[in-house]
Amino acid sequence: MSFKIRLLVCFICVSLCFVPNSVAQKSGSHPTRNRAPMPAEAKLLVENAISVVCTQAKLDPQSSAAIDEMQARPSLPIHTPEAKAGAERAQRLLPVAKSLMIRSLRQLVAEYGLNKSPRFETRLRHATTRVNAVKSVRPDMESRDNASVFLSKPHVITFGTIFLAGLRSDEGMISVLAHELMHIADGDHDGLRPLVSAVGNRASDLTGLDVRGQRGEEITCDLIGAMASRAYIASTPGYESIARRLARSVQHNCVEIDEGDEDHLSPRNTIRALLALNPVLVRELINDREERIPGRKL
Repeated sequence: MSFKIRLLVCFICVSLCFVPNSVAQKSGSHPTRNRAPMPAEAKLLVENAISVVCTQAKLDPQSSAAIDEMQARPSLPIHTPEAKAGAERAQRLLPVAKSLMIRSLRQLVAEYGLNKSPRFETRLRHATTRVNAVKSVRPDMESRDNASVFLSKPHVITFGTIFLAGLRSDEGMISVLAHELMHIADGDHDGLRPLVSAVGNRASDLTGLDVRGQRGEEITCDLIGAMASRAYIASTPGYESIARRLARSVQHNCVEIDEGDEDHLSPRNTIRALLALNPVLVRELINDREERIPGRKL
């Protein structure tokens, strides 16, 4: 649910939109392609985890509204109480989201072996600088159920008021903020393209879905968002179940009308690909125990 606008030319709803370079410059070591699909047992675990996420969406009073539900709502003025509360939550959590997003990005870079490349490390430093430069969240009635980043204004994340109202938890908001920050980290020259390509290729191999190109960037942003949300949960233990809190990071994809397009997986396939890439998240969702995720405080 975000946009990435390259030179104010492209503005397409739901997620980052740009035309990838025909030849993406890549550097450093790259992981070996995993061409083996997920075994049947792992696929079943993923489907069970999706069931947990979408069941929690119906039971949790702080669950995020589904994308199709938000799209069906009338436009929401900026000064309505629910839009104002969402904007205040987003602004309050932005510094935390920036820190967790950078940490999650470095973790993902290491997992894919790109931390061994001095050239990619330079790209990562530039990406971190771009993320740290983001200062504010701007509510926008016309953006409705979307969030967006304009690379001509890289210090601001724009949120549709319906989206602000639909993200009713800190965990859901952290996930979306980190998603948008990943778009900003990638920048208008696709500085993180080697990582994006690696994640998209792996998601394609695991699921059999086409998650390359623009879809690869979207799923990478979703993955960073889920990782940041999980890190936030680790740093803020409470009395709710881990599964309930984790579900909030992706449950806006629990739609009834499940449609994708050339640049985006459908919402439910987004959950499917995201969980295929993150088996730890799958296990924690399925366990659904009143326990705490081990982690360090911020």
